[in-house]
Amino acid sequence: MSNPKEKFESKKLPMMPIRDVVIFPYMMTPFVVGRESSVRALEEALASDKKIFLATQHDASIDEPKAGDIFQVGTIVNIVQSLKLPDGNIKVLVEGIERGKILQVVETEGFLQATVRVARYATETTAQIEAGMQRVTGLFEQYVKLCQSLNYETMIAAVRMEDPAKLTDTIAANLQLSIEEKQGLLEIFDPAERLNRIGDVLDVEIEKLNMDRTIQSRVKRQMEKAQKEYYLNEKIKAIQKELGRGEKSEFDELKKKVEAAGMPKEVRDKAIQELKKLEAMPPMSAESTVSRNYLDWLLAVPWKKRSKEIRNITRAEKTLNEDHYGLEKIKERILEFLAVRQLVKNPKGSILCFVGPPGVGKTSLGMSIAKATGRKFVRMSLGGVRDEAEIRGHRRTYIGALPGQIIQMMKKAGTKNPVFMLDEVDKMSMDFRGDPSAALLEVLDPEQNFMFVDHYLDVEYDLSQVFFIATANVIHTVPPALQDRMEVLRLHGYTEPEKVEIAKQFLVRKQMLQAGLTEKNVQFSDDAIRQIIRGFTREAGVRNLEREIGNICRKIARKVVKEGADFTAAIQAEKIGDWLGVLKFRDTLAHEKSEIGLVTGLAWTEVGGSILSTEATAVDGKGKLTLTGKLGDVMQESAQAAMSYIRSRAARLGLPRDFYRNLDIHVHVPEGAIPKDGPSAGITIATALASALSRIPVRRDIAMTGEITLRGKVLPIGGLKEKLLAAHRAGLFEVILPLENEKDVAEVPENLRREMKLHFVDNMDQVLAVALEGPLPQMPSDAETTMAPIVTPPAPEIPTARQ
Repeated sequence: MSNPKEKFESKKLPMMPIRDVVIFPYMMTPFVVGRESSVRALEEALASDKKIFLATQHDASIDEPKAGDIFQVGTIVNIVQSLKLPDGNIKVLVEGIERGKILQVVETEGFLQATVRVARYATETTAQIEAGMQRVTGLFEQYVKLCQSLNYETMIAAVRMEDPAKLTDTIAANLQLSIEEKQGLLEIFDPAERLNRIGDVLDVEIEKLNMDRTIQSRVKRQMEKAQKEYYLNEKIKAIQKELGRGEKSEFDELKKKVEAAGMPKEVRDKAIQELKKLEAMPPMSAESTVSRNYLDWLLAVPWKKRSKEIRNITRAEKTLNEDHYGLEKIKERILEFLAVRQLVKNPKGSILCFVGPPGVGKTSLGMSIAKATGRKFVRMSLGGVRDEAEIRGHRRTYIGALPGQIIQMMKKAGTKNPVFMLDEVDKMSMDFRGDPSAALLEVLDPEQNFMFVDHYLDVEYDLSQVFFIATANVIHTVPPALQDRMEVLRLHGYTEPEKVEIAKQFLVRKQMLQAGLTEKNVQFSDDAIRQIIRGFTREAGVRNLEREIGNICRKIARKVVKEGADFTAAIQAEKIGDWLGVLKFRDTLAHEKSEIGLVTGLAWTEVGGSILSTEATAVDGKGKLTLTGKLGDVMQESAQAAMSYIRSRAARLGLPRDFYRNLDIHVHVPEGAIPKDGPSAGITIATALASALSRIPVRRDIAMTGEITLRGKVLPIGGLKEKLLAAHRAGLFEVILPLENEKDVAEVPENLRREMKLHFVDNMDQVLAVALEGPLPQMPSDAETTMAPIVTPPAPEIPTARQ
């Protein structure tokens, strides 16, 4: 290579500092000009020969650089194109012409002006220069092949040139180097020296690209598609470990929680095993989330925490009496349970089932038990539940699986010995997903529930210390196997005096508080409460009574707001209509006259007892028996049995033996839209038929219930207390009952027994003797009625004041 000939020249040009880019000669570069000084320098260049000197800043963050903040070597460029943008900036396209070194920088009229020395080198093409150019061109081809960001055909075409200066600048402009490295290449004025330097740089960059490709190729061979996420997470883990930010502390914390949870050995071993699996999983994987949720549930369930139980029977009895009026049998059973807890160190959990109509306090009684015993209270409603997984949970293989409600409620309680109420256990059903009542068999069996297994947890959980209380309106819809596991306690409907006391002690005070009233704003008299019970409610419980009292309290609250806080209202019986409107129910049925073929029967329903009128009439016909009123099969059979009895007793009723041949008999039970069934209306239908055929009226102040046989025997019935309460509510104080039910009267409240006259009968002849207003014709002496009233005085007339 021959010695180059240098030519020096100085030029004075507008200068523009640029950031994050180094511009080489022969390079076309677009960029945006925004700084005010740069814009003025650009305008100055455009106004003259369109040439401007560009030099790169040392620090790109400096907005107003001085001479010392700029590299001394830059490029003189020609402004090819400029475009003013809407935001005031200018977009320019420049083409590099030649290198220049700053001799002096001065600020003139708001922009920098530089005196630049230009060094032009004339290099003779020698064999050494040609060899260097071939080497650099070959290396650049390799670089372009390895570098994915450059287009191979475009780059190779761009470097097909014979001028070493232009070749080196073109290659330098397209290398992916740092600003400092590119600036170093720009500062080499001698093309021959620059050619050697470019060759060395290309050697280093090719080696880097080859190494990177080798690493990528090796990793790609070892890693399948499904392992990419795992690989990246492992790299993140390794980086975090190097930085001292590993996840080890989180797993250590989980392990401490497992050790402190008080789990049985088998459960603890499974939790530790699951924790080890979680530690080996990528944190972002789906399996990791499932495993972490499982561990969270294992830790959330109470394994050893227990409520400190109150075993003071006196205190418990006081609490129960404060919360509920009556219910003596239920309270006795709870106190017996507490007494056993004091004498036995580890007694088994009790499983009670409260059965009774709505509104009698089954659910609130469970809350009172929890309060009296000092335990936590949780409630699970089983109404409409038809999936076995609601009880036992789903297995973890299902997406979104969770434990069953039993385990979820135990987590909510936070202790292993809560009072657990299974509400509406009679309302469960089943479908293709399983039978939830079958799943409850294990939960409610004291011999099994200490090792209850939830499908999600898949470990044994001890429920033996839980006090389970089930509630139901009826017991016959509960499967027999489930009934066998529970101690059934029946809550019958309340009598009128009991309702009055409940209203005075609880309901009035509660509704006054909800309405924002004080005792000086409203006072309810006993007669007013009694009038609400008789005229506006027909129920076994007190829910509607509370609703009507709340209705009055809201009306009074409105008056208090309107007339002032000193407003006072005394609620009296004669003024109830002013507050609640027209009576919803008739006062009593006893005031109506007796009629032929009309009998008052008693029925049992899911909401308590009720009265059931039965009508019979005989018309000319051909012996047809018609039954209407939406009667069930059992009730229709009772009617047929009653008819057969009447035919067998035709002579005693003063009827011809073939009376039925010329008569059609129609039996109707009103409220025809309501289904009715059961055998206990047998004597009611028989009495209606006897009255209709003998034309003797039936007493309207008497009610009856009992099953009849073909021979006229009266068989026992169920629901005695509910039926007597219904008769009492309707103002009927004389009732005919089967003789075999005499033993069940002990369950009837004493005040009810004192107020009612009960006739216990063994056969139908005795029923007719009591129920009909007149004697039957040709009634033989041996069929005289025998009565077994509870009270010794004769049957009193119903006082007109009793509604």
